[in-house]
Amino acid sequence: MSEREPVIRMKYLPLPLLAEGELYLGGFVDEHGELTHTILLPGDNDESSWLAQMEWAKSIGGDLPTRVELALAYAKHRDQFDRNWYWSNGEEGYSWAWYQTFNGGSQYCGPQYSQFRARAVRRLSI
Repeated sequence: MSEREPVIRMKYLPLPLLAEGELYLGGFVDEHGELTHTILLPGDNDESSWLAQMEWAKSIGGDLPTRVELALAYAKHRDQFDRNWYWSNGEEGYSWAWYQTFNGGSQYCGPQYSQFRARAVRRLSI
C-alpha cells in the first residue's frame, strides 16, 4: 500500500431487526454513500401481471425487488423461491418490465401483462 492510499476502517453496522419469516438480503450503498438494508418478506404471490404484483407488494407494506436485489436473492436464498419467473420493480419503457428466473438466474425484459410470480421486500435506511 502506498502512502497516498487512504486507510479505510470498517465499522460493524447494526443490522435491522427482522420479523418472523423475514430474511436479510443485504445492504446496498448508493452513489451518495447512504446504506439501505433490504429485507425479503415472507411468502410469495401467485402468477399475475407486473402492475398487479406491484400493487400486491405495496398492499403488504413492501415493494418488488430491484434487478440487483433479485440477483442477490438468487445467489443467497435461491431455496426460498419456486423454480419459476419473478417480477422485479424495474420498468423498461412503456409497458415493459424486468423479471428473473429462479431456475437458472437469467433476467429478461418483457411485456407487463405477462403472468409471473412475485416476492416483496422492504427497505430500511439506518
